[in-house]
Formats: sequence, structure tokens, C-alpha cells
Amino acid sequence: MTDGFLAVGRISGVYGVQGWVKVFSYTRPKENIFTYAPWWIGGRPIKLLQSQVHGKGLVGRLDGIADRDSAAALIEQTIEVRRDCLPRLAEGEYYWIDLLGLSVINRDGVELGQVEDVFETGANDVMVVKQGKREHLLPLVLGPIVLAVDLAAKVIRVDWDADFE
Repeated sequence: MTDGFLAVGRISGVYGVQGWVKVFSYTRPKENIFTYAPWWIGGRPIKLLQSQVHGKGLVGRLDGIADRDSAAALIEQTIEVRRDCLPRLAEGEYYWIDLLGLSVINRDGVELGQVEDVFETGANDVMVVKQGKREHLLPLVLGPIVLAVDLAAKVIRVDWDADFE
């Protein structure tokens, strides 16, 4: 990820012979990747000309990519967008990327570690908090578990016992 940019997906394969690519999206819902423009691939802006949901996946046609060989050259390339293209969030909402690396401190002032990852489950999102070899899986639930997120101070305050894994 480059400064001022955010990875939103990657080119995962080719689709057909006319330069269409398969897209793996990091956004939720996955189709949201099509709402950001322009895409930056390999350090340069590329316009998405057409896009569609195809079965359980996504496909798109990019400006300047007209054949299968050109599309194949993009496989595994990261799709980035300028950070300022993202919608502003309401108070108490956060992009996962903004939580990565923040220190997590419980009510007793004990540092549990730093946020290494965030993933979704059926019930709620979960933060992976690591400190050395120790790992905590904390539900990302504002209020009862996550008491406060201070992006400026790079701290998340939680109601979580240090002994809980």
C-alpha cells in the first residue's frame, strides 16, 4: 500500500479473451469496489470501463486492456484507490485499516497488544490483538467491549480481562 492510498482488492485472473479481469474485492459488500474511481494498479490510474457480478465473483474491463495477454499481465496486482475517495464515516464508525497497529488497553491499564488483523464472523467483527506470542481475539463491539477508539492517540480502550485469550 502506498502513502495516501488504500488497497481495496486485487486482480485474481482473466475472464474471456477481450481483456476482462477477475477481481477479488476486499470491500464489504464486495461490489463496492466498483464505486471507487480511478483504480490505481501498478502505480498508475486505470479507468474501469465496465463491471459486473459474475456468479460468486466479480469481473471488470479496464481502459487500455484489450486482450487476454494484457489482462494476464495484471494478475496478482493490487487495486488501490486514493484514501480521499472513501466516504466519510459517522461518529463511532471506523475503517478496519485504521485500527491496524493501534494499542489495545483494558480498563485496568494493562496493554493487551496491538491490533494485527480484523475479520468478520456471522455475529460481529473480531480484532486479533497480539503481544509477543500471546494473542487475544476481541469482539469489535462498540459499547460493551470496545469502550473508546482514539485514532489520534492510536489507542483502543476495552473492557476485557488480560487473562482471556
